[in-house]
This record gives sequence, structure tokens and C-alpha cells, in this order.
Amino acid sequence: MKPIQINIKHLRTLRKLSQEHFADDLGWTRSMVGSYEEGRSEPPIERLIDLSNYFNIPIDILVRKDLRKAKDTSFIEVGNKRVLFPITVNENNEDLIEIIPAKASAGYLSGYDDPEYIEQLQKIKLPFLPTGTHRAFPIKGDSMLPVKDGAFVVAKFVEDINDIRDGRTYVVLTKDDGLVYKRIYLQEDNSQNLLLSSDNKLYKPYLVSKTSILELWEFTCCINTQEYDEKELKLSSIMTMFQELKVELEAVKQL
Repeated sequence: MKPIQINIKHLRTLRKLSQEHFADDLGWTRSMVGSYEEGRSEPPIERLIDLSNYFNIPIDILVRKDLRKAKDTSFIEVGNKRVLFPITVNENNEDLIEIIPAKASAGYLSGYDDPEYIEQLQKIKLPFLPTGTHRAFPIKGDSMLPVKDGAFVVAKFVEDINDIRDGRTYVVLTKDDGLVYKRIYLQEDNSQNLLLSSDNKLYKPYLVSKTSILELWEFTCCINTQEYDEKELKLSSIMTMFQELKVELEAVKQL
């Protein structure tokens, strides 16, 4: 079976539409829908455009990808088009996550919305992850200590920017800065901006406009590729202690 016939039926079923109602929405006949879904004929380019506009999915994904492998309907905005990035699974139906290589992270800004770029990325299995679309991003520098240079942050895709949780850490892709890993603080006086802050206070926080954000990924876990030395472990323990203490003090204050 070809992906296009699979996808027409799958996407129609997701919307809980009968063939007749689906045909009416598109201005087709019911026999056309049946013919395409059964593989007796293939839709011409004009009808592929109809499908692309109707589902807000690019034609190349409709004709090349089996969208039944998607475990949710997470979309990423690309201009006025939404691109579906289904969770990748292996032959045992186990979730896989893409790894953005450190040497190629600079190219992510130009490739994040390219299905072929995403498809060629290396993938790993992390069975303990919660549900959702995850990706592993390389960390550069020391702005987010104790996360070390060379580590990877595994993060979950955030569909709606309004779901940001104040004070949590995110991998942020912006038009101007590319990929950054920062702690985000909401701004009460200006809802159009977000404050991006480093845990290493040698780096100053800065504001970004919500409209400049192309992708947002919430921290799930960290994979360190280097061993901590004794000094770093002490620093990590101290920072953790103060973070936990802050939570306890806030709880007491609220009481």
C-alpha cells in the first residue's frame, strides 16, 4: 500500500468523518474517496493540493510518510503551514528520539522544518521518557551549570507557547540566536516577551519576543558525556540544596 492511500483513510478516520462527509468537505465525490483509499487510483496534483490545504500538511509528507506511526497530532508551525512530526518508532514499536549532533547544531535553524533533515538524524531509544515528541539537543558552554559543555538535554516539544511554566528550563529555537538552553521567566508587565536566564550568573538574562520563537522544547532529562570531578560535584550539590531550599521557603511564605 502506498502512503497516500493509507494517509487519506487514516486522517479522515482521525477526524471521525464518513467518506461521504469527507467528500462533501473537499468538493469530491464519495467514489473518488473510496478509489483513493482502496488504491484503485491515485489523486492528481490538484486533489493533493486539496488534501494539503484541508489537513494543513505538506504534500511531500502526505505522499511519502506513513502517518499511522504518529502517536499524537503534534504540529509545528512553518509559516502558514503546519508540519506533522510523528513520534518515530522502531520495528518493535518502541519510541525513538532524534539526536541533534553538536557539530551540526548550527544548521538546525535552517533544517528544523525540513522532513528530510529530521529523518536523517541519528536516533536512540530511551524507554523511561513520558509520552510526547522528544529530541536530544547538544549543550555548549557553561551558562547552565551544572549541565556541562558536551552534555545533551532531552526535551519534550511544547505545542503551545502559552503552556510555558514559569522558572522551568527549555531549549529555545529563535530566528536570531538559533538554539539556546535557558531558564524562562514569564513577564507580567509585557506578555509578548519572555525572560531567558542562565543558571550561571556570569551571563546576563535577556528578553526575547514570543513571535521570534520558532520551536520550544521543555527539559525532560540530561545525558552527560563527561565525568564530574570532585569540585564540580560539590558545586552541583550546593546549587541543588539552594534550589530545594527556595522551594521550601516559598511554601512556608505562602502559609
